[in-house]
Amino acid sequence: MKKMLRSAVIGTGFSAMAHLETLKRIPGVEAAAIVSRSYEKAASIASEYRLAYAYSSVDDLLANPEIDVIHNCTPNSLHYELNKKILLAGKHVLSEKPLALNSEQSAELLEIAKSSNLVHGVCFNYRHYPMVEEARVRITEQLSGKPNLISGGYLQDWCLYDSDYSWRMDPELNGQSRAIADIGSHWCDTVQHLLGQRITRVMADLAIIHPTRKKPLESAGSTFTNESTQPIESVKIESEDAGNVLVQFEDGTKGMFNVSQVTAGKKNNLHFTISLADGTLEWDQEEPNRLWIGKRNEANQLLMKDPALLSNTASDYAHFPGGHQEGWPDCLKNLMLSFYKKIKHLDQESYFATFEDGHYNMKIVDAILRSNSEERWMDV
Repeated sequence: MKKMLRSAVIGTGFSAMAHLETLKRIPGVEAAAIVSRSYEKAASIASEYRLAYAYSSVDDLLANPEIDVIHNCTPNSLHYELNKKILLAGKHVLSEKPLALNSEQSAELLEIAKSSNLVHGVCFNYRHYPMVEEARVRITEQLSGKPNLISGGYLQDWCLYDSDYSWRMDPELNGQSRAIADIGSHWCDTVQHLLGQRITRVMADLAIIHPTRKKPLESAGSTFTNESTQPIESVKIESEDAGNVLVQFEDGTKGMFNVSQVTAGKKNNLHFTISLADGTLEWDQEEPNRLWIGKRNEANQLLMKDPALLSNTASDYAHFPGGHQEGWPDCLKNLMLSFYKKIKHLDQESYFATFEDGHYNMKIVDAILRSNSEERWMDV
């Protein structure tokens, strides 16, 4: 393995730019290329971020032998096609979630990945917060006994009004599921990682709050923006704005979560409550440097992020002293540190989500959609 790995980002949206900026923080890695449908846009970003290459063609990028790793940050509908191309081109790949549009596609990607000697990852980044890792260690070591009940959810408000529109509401670009696939999958991955247990059964009740939305004719709309472009057209919405899901884990533990993109004031509220035999662990992504520890017979505790107070692996995720706040860009950095360490040392133990995790999460999404449609419990 050569000393410096060279990476490329496909896409220029929110996630793509977050990946690009994070790559600049990873030792031993050079952010070398960007791909956009518009060559002019790619060239502008390449100039701004001092990248060696700009492309409007993914095929041209994949033909470049200087590029070792590809970050796939495209709309959901392109994930399957491009992930397959990247693997077959012999490049390591870190894909945004979901891995594909359905579990049939993700199963094929997993088989290709397993037959290669390539490192493959899916960007489920929330498992890489220091306090999430601290919770995982405490659950694994049974410091408060075994889990009895799991609850939580992921709430946002960027789809609150019927005038809010994004490409994510187009099933041809985003798939049949929106709130579950885009944010519910994050909750499922995080909690499965915490427990070391897979979700095996689901019972779902999903809701479309706005059956029609106002789509700008001049722009498809961007995620997390409130564009007011005129004129507009009314379009039918077929993907869920919100939902409630009962879950059962492989060891029999039960739980529930809710997702919403129409809850005013909640911007990125991924949260969980793990009820254990002799305590409770609670965490909220909007206050990520705190882990609440509930007790019955003694005072509750609020553990603040401080490398000196955390377990070894959680301390590794905390890059600044106590009192110095770390957040979403830092957990993305932790994911990439783990991913690139794996490329350099294939025998290295790692905790990032692989295509196997991405495929299983697609099976959960598919099961939730079937459960909602058939109004019954569904095996994953």
